[in-house]
Amino acid sequence: MLRMSRMEGLGAPAQPFSLPDTQGNIVSLDDFAGSPALLVAFICNHCPFVLHVIDELVAFAKDYAPKGLAMVAISSNDPADYPDDDAAHMTAFVQQYGLTFPYLHDETQSVALAYGAICTPDFFLFGPDRTLFYAGQFDSSRPKINRPPVPGLLPLRTDLPVTGEDLRAAVDALLTGEAPPSSQRASAGCSIKWREDRQPSWA
Repeated sequence: MLRMSRMEGLGAPAQPFSLPDTQGNIVSLDDFAGSPALLVAFICNHCPFVLHVIDELVAFAKDYAPKGLAMVAISSNDPADYPDDDAAHMTAFVQQYGLTFPYLHDETQSVALAYGAICTPDFFLFGPDRTLFYAGQFDSSRPKINRPPVPGLLPLRTDLPVTGEDLRAAVDALLTGEAPPSSQRASAGCSIKWREDRQPSWA
């Protein structure tokens, strides 16, 4: 199901996490304390919206790591209903796409709930004080998918290249001490696949 990111809480603090990566190492929010910028991205292995941007997202991470951006990706989907999002497939995903940033498994879905994540991909960019600077789309490009019309939602622009221009502009502004972008457009993607007992009010 198509969802739009909630884009709430600019200025809110980053929520703590401590989750395993695909090698079994525990990665925590505190591990990135020395980075002036931190991007927390909720993704998954099978979502066509994630697959549409993943190559450019990996390139983006490589471009900005030397400039001070740390990045972590989190999968919160329930693998009981979506086996393609289990730990083994996450490991294969890292290898296939050459991820240079940690890819973590949010088994209890508590981190997605704490961040108010709703779709994949969903991006949260934090400054050096770890307050939310940007919550929005990677760029305006969308994959070609079949979906019924959504009332009040503009048609998906499938003719645009994947550039990451929105997120790149936000990181550039953060790292140069500028104000957050005044126009922040919601990310679009597949809904996070919640466990029945973890369904948030906004799902």
